[in-house]
Amino acid sequence: MSHSPPGQYRAVIFDLGGVVLGSPLHAIAAYEREINIPANFINRVVMDTAPTGAWSRLERGELSMEAFYQAFDRDCAEAGQEISARRMMEKIAVSAGPRPAMLEAVSRIKREGLSVAALTNNWASEDSKAQGTNDVRDHFDVFIESSVEGLRKPDPQIYQLACERLSVTPQQAIFLDDIGANLKPARQLGMTTIKVVTPEAALSELSELLGFALEH
Repeated sequence: MSHSPPGQYRAVIFDLGGVVLGSPLHAIAAYEREINIPANFINRVVMDTAPTGAWSRLERGELSMEAFYQAFDRDCAEAGQEISARRMMEKIAVSAGPRPAMLEAVSRIKREGLSVAALTNNWASEDSKAQGTNDVRDHFDVFIESSVEGLRKPDPQIYQLACERLSVTPQQAIFLDDIGANLKPARQLGMTTIKVVTPEAALSELSELLGFALEH
């Protein structure tokens, strides 16, 4: 983890799924167990087909959800396993509830005079409640969605966009994400990064960096 001097931070940028909201990775893992395919198979397909695969295109707003179901089923079939993307996305939607400790931390950061942003890879949906975003949108000063911008993490441009909208330099920002590959470009731009394994550990690390308590 890279560090800036204490007091230099002016903004904290949060990923949503797996950080502020329940983890889609956990829902995907449960689906893999349910249909008895190898663990992490779906995530490997997502990574291996980027940036042109169905998942990447969905998150950039280039595919409708109905088109995605067929295209991602095909991506997985070509990689050797039959899945139902529709069923998988239903499970992800159920897992997407807000984490109260994270929302409390966002509120405390704002009370201390820092800005907060959400930076999420997501997909356009008629039912935005399915991703939990409506429940948390109002908590953030800046809300950046891959499906709206036509950019997705780990493209460096989306991190630069977040800093521009927050009116900060990357060195003035802390970024939290649960996926290591999404943290690397942020670090390279000069952000301090925290990999979120559990909310408790991440908030402890963030409190230390900011110099004030984020939990009860």
